[in-house]
Amino acid sequence: MTESQKITVQRSIDASAADIFDVLSNPKRHVELDGSGFVRSDEKAERIQKVGDVFRMNMAGDHMGGEYQTDNTVSGYSHNALLAWKTAPADTPAPGWEWMWELTPEGPSSTLVSLTYDWSHVTDKEILQKVSFPLVEKDQLEDSLGNLASAVAG
Repeated sequence: MTESQKITVQRSIDASAADIFDVLSNPKRHVELDGSGFVRSDEKAERIQKVGDVFRMNMAGDHMGGEYQTDNTVSGYSHNALLAWKTAPADTPAPGWEWMWELTPEGPSSTLVSLTYDWSHVTDKEILQKVSFPLVEKDQLEDSLGNLASAVAG
């Protein structure tokens, strides 16, 4: 994997890791967090509780010809510390990109949040031709961290 196949952004947020994890583990709140503008709503998703959980999201973007759905399979889970998932078009196997949120407490009411978008495991040549990676840019990921800070403050 090269650095050109993943982007990581970080920000200290004035909230406990538990409060931040509570927001991140609730797919119903992901539309509030999305800095890309692709997420529209959850599709009757339940709170994320373990690796292997799957939550479906309603999305929209020109890269997929308009409205579409994704299945997100949880690939990393550590309560109040880590949430990661692999995203795929609904009812298809994950093609290799992953989102990871890591929480490092900096005190009782401050947490360093890292958000990583990693597409290093995408090997399907058709997808690589169709999708111009990164689909989500660094500034959009930073917007997601700002949105998370607002979500836990409000």
